[in-house]
Amino acid sequence: MHLSQNSHIAGLQTALSDDQGVLVNAGFVLGATEFEDIYGSELMSAIEPRGRLLGPPITVEELEAGSHGWVGDIEALFTGWGGPCLDEKMLSRMPRLRAVFYGAGTLRFTVTDACWSRGILFTTAAMQNAIPTAEFAFAMILLSLKRVWHHAALAHEIRTFPQHLPLPGSFGSVIGLTSLGQVGYRVARQLRTLDIKVMAYDPYASPKLFRKLGVISCSLEELFAHADVVSLHTPLLPETCGMIGGDLLRLLKPNATFINTARGALVKEPEFTNFLHSRPDVQAILDVTDPEPPAADSPLWDLPNVFLTPHIAGSLGFECRRMGRAMIEEFHRYVRGEPLRFKVTREQLARMA
Repeated sequence: MHLSQNSHIAGLQTALSDDQGVLVNAGFVLGATEFEDIYGSELMSAIEPRGRLLGPPITVEELEAGSHGWVGDIEALFTGWGGPCLDEKMLSRMPRLRAVFYGAGTLRFTVTDACWSRGILFTTAAMQNAIPTAEFAFAMILLSLKRVWHHAALAHEIRTFPQHLPLPGSFGSVIGLTSLGQVGYRVARQLRTLDIKVMAYDPYASPKLFRKLGVISCSLEELFAHADVVSLHTPLLPETCGMIGGDLLRLLKPNATFINTARGALVKEPEFTNFLHSRPDVQAILDVTDPEPPAADSPLWDLPNVFLTPHIAGSLGFECRRMGRAMIEEFHRYVRGEPLRFKVTREQLARMA
């Protein structure tokens, strides 16, 4: 294990050694690889002294095999990527389940109406997963202001350094953010270190939040028309699916950059690829697509102004342990009867990615 991880685990266990409260039966159900990434044996053992581990971490497939009788005694479920969908059938296997600690981002594929009917409490590490995503997006924005990918691709093609091409630069440029949710909020805060103007489209954000971040509230049309770099951070909901189409894209300024670290389905791909073909001056930085990866015959693979990364903006490697640690800490708040930091209500889930 990485040295910094050892120190974090030791610090966590020391901080929790004096916990007071009831003893809660706990179990871990998620993908095997995901368990090692998010929790590992070190964090799993940190549920003590107020958590009683009922069995070893298991996968959904192992759970459904029905050979783990202790699953029926789970009161607190630790899960994450590769975890179960808690529908009526799955919940029938866990009649004592009271709280779910989700060591990853979205709960959209985990929670069902049956969970709310049972009064099950949910927490998520979406806030922790937003940290590396925001860092990645900020880095892409900063590099986009110098049109790094365009210059690098051209140098590779002509085998010499090209003359300086038109670019926005990091003084006086305009950055447009769609949504000031957990990722967009962090990106906006980081952008305050630059001498630029930030605009954002978020119909749910309060005027107070815009003032706090020093961000200009605008419509989507205004954002696309004025921004040198547009960065998507909107959650994928029924009403946001396909929200970015040709009409908006055609408003982009010359030499603009379009970045998507949110969800590929926010964009109408046929209109998007047609636009990029007609506007080679616009560079697209795509960490997400729909489908993912793009189909083998997708024009996205061949367009010279498209730069694809394989969904790496979110938590990877040791970054995942930050999510696991947050859920262990949340569990100990739960058993102590303290207010939870990352509780998700039904209303909040309806607006989450």
